[in-house]
Amino acid sequence: MKNILEIWVRRRNPDFALHAAVSSGMLLSFGLSTAASLLRGARLWLRGRASGGAMLGQDVRFQYLSLIRFGRWLKVGDHVRFSGLGLGGLTLGDRVSIGAFSQVIVSTSLADPGQFIRLGNRVGIGEFAYLGGGGGLSIGDDCIVGQYFSCHPENHQHADPEQLIRLQGVTRRGISIGANCWIGSKVTVLDGVRIGAGCVVAAGAVVTRSVPAGCVVAGVPARVIGYRESAESIDSTPDLQPAFA
Repeated sequence: MKNILEIWVRRRNPDFALHAAVSSGMLLSFGLSTAASLLRGARLWLRGRASGGAMLGQDVRFQYLSLIRFGRWLKVGDHVRFSGLGLGGLTLGDRVSIGAFSQVIVSTSLADPGQFIRLGNRVGIGEFAYLGGGGGLSIGDDCIVGQYFSCHPENHQHADPEQLIRLQGVTRRGISIGANCWIGSKVTVLDGVRIGAGCVVAAGAVVTRSVPAGCVVAGVPARVIGYRESAESIDSTPDLQPAFA
């Protein structure tokens, strides 16, 4: 039974290996839960979309599904909402994981739609994330992200004290996060930020300005506190257009 399950899981995660201490009861529980999530994913066929092996938790909602593209083996926790409303829609690469209670929302306005959200292959994002796409959001391949992550690629204008802030419009510059980054829990990234490939962002950081590839950043506002390796040795412009099977 263990060998069968290991072979099956490796279809989504080629590096997967069962720990020797995993019991038959754990395997049974995992198998039943996975089967239920695959059945929920298969319901996408009822909306005219191939599931690609999608594994969906309970109460996962897709709004503007025609503007959403996803690769194979999408894994989504409970109570997650996706909205593709935007000029460039929502694109998820292969083997993307989104934690429970997260919101992946390109835009909420028909009067002023946002740009896009693009997640690369093998991106893993923890629970309670909020990803906005007002000015465009790109996250490169193989990024791992902790819980309560938030990205806000737009800013409200507020220069006129005589006018309501909500009526002064917004500016949108977009956010780009390079491949192979580790972003800790409760990190916030603000509009206009570019995070280079291979960066580590410490838990609780608020990233207000761009940082080069291969660095370690921390703090509020975040600042560079070290380097993993020289920026010249890392490709800081990763491919952010996911490939699909």
